Amino acid sequence: MIEWYKKVVFQNYANFNGRARRKEYWMFILLNSIISIPLSYILPLAITPELGLIGTVYSFAVLIPSIAVAVRRMHDVGKSGWYCIIPIYNLILACTEGDKGANEYGPDPKNEFDEISEIGTIES
Repeated sequence: MIEWYKKVVFQNYANFNGRARRKEYWMFILLNSIISIPLSYILPLAITPELGLIGTVYSFAVLIPSIAVAVRRMHDVGKSGWYCIIPIYNLILACTEGDKGANEYGPDPKNEFDEISEIGTIES
């Protein structure tokens, strides 16, 4: 689970190109929520209100990776990254299975050997 978070936040920090599987997207959302809720709400209430600043700093630190993974998720279903700003429709697209095979945004992240199998070198 941590590997997905590291992949999105550190390796693909501001990568808006390519595609992101549903698992990559939702693992990032889950771990981001697990980290941000205690930092923003529980820690300031339990210790001191000034610690709410830590949650704010964290939120700004993961803002770009959050947008980037959402854009790559939209690319996986064959849509432009601008679909992230449409409130309900972006949730529907985030839950939809990605396009099988390569699309205009890149190869299928679920099947890394897609191009090889299409030319007949690897048999399924």
